[in-house]
Amino acid sequence: MPRLLPQPAPPSRPAPHSPAPRAGAASWRDLPQAPGSWTYSADTAGSAVRFGQPGAAALLVVRCDRSRPAIVLQRPGAGAGEVPATITTSSTSRRLTASPAGSAAPNATTPFDIALAVRDPLLDAMAFSRGRFMLEMSGAQTLVLPAWSELGRVIEDCR
Repeated sequence: MPRLLPQPAPPSRPAPHSPAPRAGAASWRDLPQAPGSWTYSADTAGSAVRFGQPGAAALLVVRCDRSRPAIVLQRPGAGAGEVPATITTSSTSRRLTASPAGSAAPNATTPFDIALAVRDPLLDAMAFSRGRFMLEMSGAQTLVLPAWSELGRVIEDCR
């Protein structure tokens, strides 16, 4: 019976080349977190948390508005009309509309409000996001914020 000789291995092919990552293509989770911390406060109108650095204006205020009832996110921005906003968490992303909180001249800095129903699932996604969530709003710097317990406390206070 003829003896079978081992067959040579097929020539190896080079691994397919992956293109280098594009600049700016990093996941939002890799973006630097905004400097600052959350500060909780409560009064008869409801509770609130402010994010920012001590002695500076808040970058974001999240408050319970019992008169609506709603959770209102307030962010300084530029413009006089409604602007698009997006909140991204580890589990979801949603486009929203931010409305000027008061009257302002065009292109002036003014607070913008995003109101969410107290039972909106996006609030839970923000509070329980894996360490951080992101707020993008036209006319304002993108914020990557820590998901600390103070945020969840305001949400629960309002429910």
